[in-house]
Amino acid sequence: MGFGRLQPCYDFPVAFSRWDPFRDLLALHDQIGQLVGSDAPGWTPPVDLYETAQSFILTAEVPGLTREQVEIHAEESRIVVRGERICGQVPCEQYHRVERGHGRFSRAFVLPEPIEVDNVSADLTDGLLTVTIPKAGGRAARKINVS
Repeated sequence: MGFGRLQPCYDFPVAFSRWDPFRDLLALHDQIGQLVGSDAPGWTPPVDLYETAQSFILTAEVPGLTREQVEIHAEESRIVVRGERICGQVPCEQYHRVERGHGRFSRAFVLPEPIEVDNVSADLTDGLLTVTIPKAGGRAARKINVS
């Protein structure tokens, strides 16, 4: 048996299109938005969360927000930061570029240990929100004897 030329197994023309990852990303974003609904966050501010010996420190970039537009909730070992940046109603005929996020956001973080809810403090300066979250006391260590 000889091998002849390979013949295609289809009789329809193949159309190639240039791959556009941005278009695919926007389509995926729209599909996720339809699944989640209208309560989906409008943007997500970047956050750093780190730990010192006495507390956890959370910093979030929220330029353009006032203190009244930020809401912080603390409970046991969880912290939630919410807010909303109102889209400015600029009188214009057409936007050419919109890159700054707007709308509602919500970020929740579970911390590795309990916190002192009554002593959580927050400061908003130059668009940087800093939340200081003191650790709960009583973190005693003990040696366990193996029997």
